[in-house]
Amino acid sequence: MNFIIHTDGGARGNPGPAAVGISVERVEDAGQTGKEIIGFGKTIGETTNNVAEYKAVIEALLSMKDYLSRIGGERAEHHIKFYLDSTLVVNQLNGIFKIKDSHLRELVLHVRSLEQDVGGDITYHVVRREFNRRADFFVNQALDNEEHL
Repeated sequence: MNFIIHTDGGARGNPGPAAVGISVERVEDAGQTGKEIIGFGKTIGETTNNVAEYKAVIEALLSMKDYLSRIGGERAEHHIKFYLDSTLVVNQLNGIFKIKDSHLRELVLHVRSLEQDVGGDITYHVVRREFNRRADFFVNQALDNEEHL
């Protein structure tokens, strides 16, 4: 099984009210677009943009762990490609940039633990913001809904 995951995190302020957005597609054949099987946004309290970006990856991995356990997906038989518009987070997760901030280091350890739980082949890629619209939509929807409460 192949999956494409778009994640986004944002804070209005930085730090400020923050949210994450996740869109997961199941792709039958490589190179094709798939059917969205998971899509949501949720607020995460007050934090920075970078923390929100990491929390989006964490939420996506938690959702994948749950999804794969429900369908009985074999741990080694799936490929997951993450797409984020955060160069910093992608390069840190790919080991290109060092992680100086201790809080971000803790979040990376959480990501690594969840990667082990999910299994399979997981890769991280940077995309321009316009190619991350669905995840961005979920972030803004969650923040807009929070403002109207």
